[in-house]
Amino acid sequence: MSQPHFTIGPVQVGLDAPLFVMAGPCVIESLDNCLAIAERLVAAAEATDIPFIFKASFDKANRSSIDSFRGPGLHQGLDILHRVREETSLPIMTDVHEPAQATPVAQVVDCLQVPAFLCRQTDLLVACAQTGKPVNVKKGQFLSPAEMKNVVDKLHAAGNNRIMLTERGTFFGYNRLVNDMTAIPTMQALGCPVIFDATHSTQQPGGLGSASAGRPEMAPILARAAVAAGANGLFLEVHTDPPGAKSDAACVLHVDHLKGVITVCKRVFEAVRQPA
Repeated sequence: MSQPHFTIGPVQVGLDAPLFVMAGPCVIESLDNCLAIAERLVAAAEATDIPFIFKASFDKANRSSIDSFRGPGLHQGLDILHRVREETSLPIMTDVHEPAQATPVAQVVDCLQVPAFLCRQTDLLVACAQTGKPVNVKKGQFLSPAEMKNVVDKLHAAGNNRIMLTERGTFFGYNRLVNDMTAIPTMQALGCPVIFDATHSTQQPGGLGSASAGRPEMAPILARAAVAAGANGLFLEVHTDPPGAKSDAACVLHVDHLKGVITVCKRVFEAVRQPA
């Protein structure tokens, strides 16, 4: 079984731990942009008493088009994430796409994330697990929730019990994702806290031809539904200028809207955990 409680920096994580939020830009665009977003996350955390983890990717290796912006790369990206951590004290999470990236990434960040399209890659899962850092694995859009048991088993076999699973939608025909909220308790039954990715769940993969479309106005609705279904945490991609974002512009939320969204979600989270 996974560890019932663990921490990511100062953030308590567990099946019965308080609500927490993972948020940040999809991809690192610049140090200034990351700091501007991170500083707003700190303010939102202070205003709502909800702990935050900053997330941004140094490389987006699964962009729709060869011409899409991928990020600054491993070394510059880790330097920027280190600066964000030093200047804001937020714990940091970032994606790992290749086994060789796991060790250098783990030296900088507090949590490693395995992208949904790579959630069955055994060598990647093992490399991330062997760092000893908490690992968040996004459920592939092509997998049932029950099939995530195999993912959890691989991480356990590599010696890591600090595991989170993230629900981010399931393919429903072409260019469409849907959410089955019963995925949350199904994956929690594997002994892992479950995060709900509210912004990627509004994505319409490849819907713009060379990029994904999306319906970001639906993210707050899905976030509330997921918390009502028992989700332990939320994942939201945010930006200071969503239309100008270099990745996921069609589904990212404005960072200034985040406080209102999570304030409501916290009330729902507390309500559904009240004794019957």
